[in-house]
Amino acid sequence: MAKGSAALTENSAHPRATAARERMMACPACAMRTAHRFLYAKNGCDVLECLRCGLARAQAMAFDPAAYYTRGYFSGDEPDGYADYLGAEPVLRREFARTVGFIRRFRPSGNLLELGCAYGFFLNEAKRHFTVSGIELSEHAAAYCRRQGLAVETGDAEAIGRNVRGPFDVIVMLDVIEHLPDPHATMDLVAGALAPGGIVVLTTGDFGSPAARALKSGWRLMTPPQHLWFFTPASLERLAWRAGLKVVSLDRPWKIVPLGLMAYHLGRMAGVRLKLPAGRIGLPVNLFDAMRVVLRRWNEP
Repeated sequence: MAKGSAALTENSAHPRATAARERMMACPACAMRTAHRFLYAKNGCDVLECLRCGLARAQAMAFDPAAYYTRGYFSGDEPDGYADYLGAEPVLRREFARTVGFIRRFRPSGNLLELGCAYGFFLNEAKRHFTVSGIELSEHAAAYCRRQGLAVETGDAEAIGRNVRGPFDVIVMLDVIEHLPDPHATMDLVAGALAPGGIVVLTTGDFGSPAARALKSGWRLMTPPQHLWFFTPASLERLAWRAGLKVVSLDRPWKIVPLGLMAYHLGRMAGVRLKLPAGRIGLPVNLFDAMRVVLRRWNEP
């Protein structure tokens, strides 16, 4: 997936917070320095939470997204990646078709851009109704998209306006914003690329959910350095507002998840490696710990 723009130095160059349980840090959602408390350490990263808005961050030292999001990320080489993304295409496309149907309630057609489009499965479903393009950080995945005839650029969100021209009626970020080195900078770029009446549709984990609060470092989405940010509804709303966007819809939908991917991640949580064939089997799942959000400019109904 495409994972962002300029690096946020607050997220990479500070000493560990365990010695001081609270510290003042720049919060991208609050747009100011706020008190952050140390929560716990996971995968060698300290996790801190803004006491003002609830946005949590992982202190990932020397993390290189381009080196991490390679072919192996999609094929089971990384414990927090995908077991077999390509093999799960039939199930993933069924789920993405449902997402396209949801988007069309707000914008039935137009020019659509996906950030972090992976192997283009969502774009292939969306192109039935939209003119589609994408940006993907993984060169292997982006090249695969281009072989399928999709207009996909290799790079991060800074490709908007440089290689990928808007404006766009829909910009989609599915499970992407938590990976971004600088989510505020990316949200600014996205907001600036919207056509009048355009929308942003994103999904991400809900750090304020009962599952996240109860499971703490064992939460399924607490996977630094792959995930750098952990949003609550309030912190995501503040981040959007800084970019001139407002929340017009927020829900926690059921998803069709490939059985192989479920087994892979359950095994990861249990400390064992389970890798089943991807196949065509998908199960409806909802732990109510992931948000789907639609954003629109402040001054538009």
